[in-house]
Amino acid sequence: MKPTSQFGSILIIAGTTIGAGMLALPLAAAGLGFGLAIGLMLLMWALMAYTALLMVELHHAAPRHASLHSLAHHFLGQSGQWLATFAMLFLFYALCSAYIAGGAEQLTGRLSSLLEKSTSSTPIAVLFTLLIASLVALGTRSVDLVNRSLFALKIIALVLIFYLLLPEVKLTNLTTTPLTQGLVISALPIIFTSFGFHGSIPSVVRYLGKDIAALKRVILAGSAIPLLIYCLWLMASQGTLAQSSLMAHPGLSAMLSQLAAEASQPIIGQSINVFAELALATSFLGVSLGLFDFIQDMLKSNRLIASLATFAPPLAFALFFPQGFILALGYAAIALVILAVYLPVAMVNAKRRQSHSNSQYQVAGGKLGLVVAFIAGTVIIAAQLVSSV
Repeated sequence: MKPTSQFGSILIIAGTTIGAGMLALPLAAAGLGFGLAIGLMLLMWALMAYTALLMVELHHAAPRHASLHSLAHHFLGQSGQWLATFAMLFLFYALCSAYIAGGAEQLTGRLSSLLEKSTSSTPIAVLFTLLIASLVALGTRSVDLVNRSLFALKIIALVLIFYLLLPEVKLTNLTTTPLTQGLVISALPIIFTSFGFHGSIPSVVRYLGKDIAALKRVILAGSAIPLLIYCLWLMASQGTLAQSSLMAHPGLSAMLSQLAAEASQPIIGQSINVFAELALATSFLGVSLGLFDFIQDMLKSNRLIASLATFAPPLAFALFFPQGFILALGYAAIALVILAVYLPVAMVNAKRRQSHSNSQYQVAGGKLGLVVAFIAGTVIIAAQLVSSV
């Protein structure tokens, strides 16, 4: 196996994880204080890394080209397959719709600024979708190569942001205590969703094969990069702005304006906008690749049919019913818990009951690890439902 393939797979996972939603983390965690926010982030990373390794265990006992759809059918039967299908389609179609709408909005704004006149977002949304669809239809290798370039540019933008903001960090801002423990409930689902990359794991397994050591390195490194970046971003944002300022002006644009003002650097706003656009593109690539492979396996179709089934529904909803996905995105954490926690735990539990599974790779933690992961997923769903009331 080529080291470049492992490196590219790490970037696919990291690029899928680090989306434009990262910008909302300081707002979601504003009332928690820096210490508690970092603690929750470490717990959510540990949970998602553990369940991702459970997926590796499952793939080791299945054909190389198995998707979540076929894995669920193999280990859980028809009911498990239907649950996996629902969770995958609900989550990924909602995310793809948001990425198409957001990407079209960003590109339309830039084009209107260059042309100095209003521009329709509809053709831009179609062209943006066709571009991403073409890359995904060509296969994981093409996504890998493009994603590397976009990820490198994204890191450059982040380095510039951190370079300008970190010198402005004030220790007093980082030592503030939580305003109320109840804010953990609203922040928990958002932080959890920030580590969602499990839909891309089958595509990575197809790309790398069933080399357990390589897959473990890719999973842990690919998820650790977002963890590090999230921690630095929280330090830069919450350390620069006082907790009272973040709570008083909870909007994203207001936060970006405050950061630029505090650092006396207007380029910060531009850098964050560039990062947001690149983060959106890399997330769209990773998510749509996972959805494409899932649909192709489910329908047993050629690449053209799989491409249409992958991109036509979210494009249609993004163009004609954008408001319909606002609520769906609010409940994305529930679908992600089903996809990334409940299903891996249930499938691994079923696999380990098989008499021949003792000779295969197993994630450490045993039965206790599965129970703890299941309870953690239930807590996240409960937090989402309570915070939505």
